Amino acid sequence: MKSLLTTLFMCLFLSASMIAQTRYIDPVFDKVKVTDGAVYGVNATLLYFAQVQQAVPEALVMDVYEPEGDTETERPLILYLHTGNFLPFVNPATGEPGLNGSCGGSRKDSAAVEFCTRLAKMGYVVASCDYRLGWDPQNSEQLIRRFTIINAAYRGVQDVRTAIRFFRKDAALNNNTYDVDTTRITVWGQGTGGYVSYAAATLDNYLKIPTASSDPGKFLWQPPGAPGIIPMVIESVNGDIYGTSVGTTTTNPGTPLDTLCYPNHVGYSSEFNLMVNMGGALADSSWVDPGTMPIISYQVPTDPFAPYTEGILKVPGTNELIVEVQGAYVVQQMQDDFNNNDVFANTGLTLDLTAEQQSAFARSPAGLQSVSAGLYPFVRSSPFDSAPWEWSDVVPNNPTCNTGAAGKAKALAHIDTTIRFFAPRACYALGIQPCIDAIVSAKEPLAPASIQVTLAPNPAIDVVRISVDADKTIRDIQVIDAMGRIVRDLPGINNSNYNLQRNGLAKGNYVVKLRLDEGVIAKVLRME
Repeated sequence: MKSLLTTLFMCLFLSASMIAQTRYIDPVFDKVKVTDGAVYGVNATLLYFAQVQQAVPEALVMDVYEPEGDTETERPLILYLHTGNFLPFVNPATGEPGLNGSCGGSRKDSAAVEFCTRLAKMGYVVASCDYRLGWDPQNSEQLIRRFTIINAAYRGVQDVRTAIRFFRKDAALNNNTYDVDTTRITVWGQGTGGYVSYAAATLDNYLKIPTASSDPGKFLWQPPGAPGIIPMVIESVNGDIYGTSVGTTTTNPGTPLDTLCYPNHVGYSSEFNLMVNMGGALADSSWVDPGTMPIISYQVPTDPFAPYTEGILKVPGTNELIVEVQGAYVVQQMQDDFNNNDVFANTGLTLDLTAEQQSAFARSPAGLQSVSAGLYPFVRSSPFDSAPWEWSDVVPNNPTCNTGAAGKAKALAHIDTTIRFFAPRACYALGIQPCIDAIVSAKEPLAPASIQVTLAPNPAIDVVRISVDADKTIRDIQVIDAMGRIVRDLPGINNSNYNLQRNGLAKGNYVVKLRLDEGVIAKVLRME
């Protein structure tokens, strides 16, 4: 059913090896099928502005990976965003790769294909999305570089939200072409895609851009010919933060208006449930709030292109300054401070750190040894080894690219670790029932499926009657909210039924965990 939970309950993940062949933990499918080049929207790109002097409409496309032979009709969805410095990978004039200074830059990148394939084999539907490119990294003025990159990132946020709405609209109107569960959506950004996923997870109000608190003037400027200071992003010009309104501008008085944003799939929600970043950084730490969704972060602490703590973003290749940003360590500490990642920490997931991760924390710079349950630092010996999950044989002169058989093997090993760290946390954050059952059974036995449990009414408004078979006994009850917090702990029930009073429980989904003599049972409760 579509409206299951966006929650989980708190229990210790011992190891993936103890949960043999569990969907969303293990690769339970041998093959995937890929729908290549599916169009999820159309919007205005400035990539060709130098040639045509205007924004032009561009199809937004994706490759959709699905587990082959799957009979499930509601699978969690992952939107995967590739790397590439917001620039094309291939030089259109010469056909040479590496124009953007990166190891890749499209949904066809080796690492992107590998991640999407693995995740689909685990049972997910994965959409590898291209997004609009284009900014001015070679401009001599830092403010122009900053202006163009914040606008590029803004367009990326609009595009990922457009893709989310595409799937919700497709599910509502087209019989759910890809059999997705639109209540369980993850946005996963790699490299430059990490900048987009960070912003998509935290930019829930346009005013966060002109009022960025770490530097009040960060995204304000006075462009040539303007009478005063204005924001670098303006909703009437660039479209709203969702890409659901028209944005128009004119560069000179008397010239026609140029459309910068076309609405797509208006009326459908852009919300998602979990964010993953591999590299990248957050435009401003003030965008993280209490209630920000759970975040899983992977980063190399010595990454020269994206600061692990806080630093100035630089143009790859020239090292020209752009803007101060915050990296995974700062973001994850804020997530911990706001209890946003309690869904991970309260489950004891810090205890499943691999030897590599423990070593990485031990070798982190002084003061950065604290363990955040959503953070995995890949400590590397070379500062240029900033994306150890990538490989490429087409740009061998780039020191950041793993090349050859050894480079690919190294990248695949890091992808193994990345997936292993992601899998149980995603199960918790997305509230996936098969994962819940498997993880609970790894800690304590599940009660037999033959025991009948009733929650009535469900959805509920005031009182919920919790009942089991008359010859069974409920010993304890826990109610767990969407952040993984125990909001009711009721020991000593010792009866076959119990009336759970609402008493301030907010509207939303909860997990009701019952402990019986025969084992544990978990059921989803909806409070209206």
